[in-house]
Amino acid sequence: MAKIERKYLAHFIDASFGGNTTNYVRLGKDLEEYNEELNPDVEVNKNILGEQSVQHNGYEVQSDVDPFYAYEDDPLFERLAAITNGRLTGDDCKTTKVDVLLASDGTVEWAYREDCYVVPNSIGGDTSGVQIPFTIYNDGNRTAGTWTANTNTFTPTP
Repeated sequence: MAKIERKYLAHFIDASFGGNTTNYVRLGKDLEEYNEELNPDVEVNKNILGEQSVQHNGYEVQSDVDPFYAYEDDPLFERLAAITNGRLTGDDCKTTKVDVLLASDGTVEWAYREDCYVVPNSIGGDTSGVQIPFTIYNDGNRTAGTWTANTNTFTPTP
């Protein structure tokens, strides 16, 4: 059984942020690491009889994108700059993301879309270039579907 290479797990952010036409941009150009931290909400209790109960209430998923370098004509950078410069909050930071697992032959194993908030953490950087690292906070409405790679299009499963 072969280990799945990391490059086959892809993450896309809709840089239109609710615009009329989605514009999914793949994360990863400058990232050495990207993880979705699931942050499970779990409560474990023991009673005086030594019995244990576990209550699992869900997840509070978030991801850090750091570094995120500014590239000219990158629609995601343009939107992050607008959020940062305008100190935008709330639904002005809301969009969707799609997580896709590809097989080595390019076929899609699975794809899920979810609402999220994209919140810049800072703007600046060192001599390597302008950076706007950000955090993605998942907001639910996780939907399975299909992903078309040549058009970066997500289609929900009926």
